[in-house]
Amino acid sequence: MKKLLLALLAIASFGVANAQQYALFGTKTMFDAFENPSQKSFTLDSSRRFSSNFFLPYLGTNAINKGSSKFAIRRLTQEGVFDTRSLPIGTGEVNHFFENSNIYVAAFRLFKSYKYQKEMGFSWQIRSDAHIDYTNETMAIFDSFERFNTNQQYTGIFDTKGYEQSYHQFSFTYRENWNKRLAFGLKASLLSGILYNKLNVSDSYLYIDPESDALLIGLKGTYSSNFSDFDEVNKKNFIPNFKNPGLSLSFGSNYTTKKGLFLMANIKDLGFIWWRSNSQRTTVDQSKIIENIENNQSNTNQEIKDIFLLSEQSKKFLAPTNAKLDVYLSKRYGFYKPGLAVSKNLFYKGGDIALVNTFIANDFSGSVTPLYNLNGVFMVGLQGKYQTPNFELFMGTDNLVATSFQTYGMIKNDATVGSGPNGASFYMGVGIKFGNVVNHPQFADVIPGINDNEGGSFFKSLFSIFKRR
Repeated sequence: MKKLLLALLAIASFGVANAQQYALFGTKTMFDAFENPSQKSFTLDSSRRFSSNFFLPYLGTNAINKGSSKFAIRRLTQEGVFDTRSLPIGTGEVNHFFENSNIYVAAFRLFKSYKYQKEMGFSWQIRSDAHIDYTNETMAIFDSFERFNTNQQYTGIFDTKGYEQSYHQFSFTYRENWNKRLAFGLKASLLSGILYNKLNVSDSYLYIDPESDALLIGLKGTYSSNFSDFDEVNKKNFIPNFKNPGLSLSFGSNYTTKKGLFLMANIKDLGFIWWRSNSQRTTVDQSKIIENIENNQSNTNQEIKDIFLLSEQSKKFLAPTNAKLDVYLSKRYGFYKPGLAVSKNLFYKGGDIALVNTFIANDFSGSVTPLYNLNGVFMVGLQGKYQTPNFELFMGTDNLVATSFQTYGMIKNDATVGSGPNGASFYMGVGIKFGNVVNHPQFADVIPGINDNEGGSFFKSLFSIFKRR
């Protein structure tokens, strides 16, 4: 339990509480086209036919920790010291930690057909999501049990729940125009699980007896994982092998009105992973007496962890991916383009409401994005982007204030830098188009799909099947 908790919290020093780089929505970048499958990324008479990141950085990562543990987490992430003396205990106060990352290792996209504006894409991503609700006492017991009063019984103070899931995602995307204003797209993915942890402590108590130099702890709950100890995790775990396979599907549509209002809606990453390699699901409901606790913190920590580890039972299980419902609308007014994005997780807690303010000057643009996370966190994002029909470069953060404090605190190795919820956010990407220019028929000798040899509209054929039924 300790290693699950600390591993998740330590990610905050590098790492999104569900933020999805909303300033890139509606930009026709590769990120926009892969994340929002109905979006196109090629411009007729200007773009070349193929695009790729050529294994260049194309990633986003973000983490937030909210609660009274913020200073202890700053000491952990900015000074590398695990010290919980600043935590009030005995109240069962709950802290909240959120993290996700999305790394495009490789992305390739092609302009398939002039008619219907067909585009296809192939990508390899590494994704992770985490959400953990933990009490101050859950952290404190692994630092020093001496923080707890003797001859006092504590109840409910270790009630903690959370999960972490990471996996490879190999995807095929396809989009096409229904007409000049309406488009549809889908993204089908094959998944390969990397790591999974889920902890739910529903009842707990603690009593320390000074006379017998012993500690009595009771825990009731469940723990699911695909490994027994973080010490077992190595480079082999991160090589895709499909021992923990899964599937997911994204689909969406966008529509542009006659007055230029752009509307987009998506269901993203609706799927599951079948955790079956080295997987176990543990159920515990027991009390344990830990003796000889004085000056023996490391043994006490191991004894507490063994309550779960010694009860492990091999079991395969399904876990849903962090599917989302996204709605986005925007309209450009000269150099200014405001946008509103609303995102809600379907199976896990959380979501976002973001107001994207983009200012455009030729090929350059800058965005300021106030964002409210439905877990009760307000953030402000900042992004810079340079984009031509055949090149894109962007960099930004969804949480400017926390990221600045976190970065400066790590540089100074000083936990007193920063206030409010702690965490960090960063994303960037480089994309390049190459090959022949995709021209209108009257301007080129060869136009992909001009005779529609690809078989017409996929979505019109699909919808006609349902209509006949």
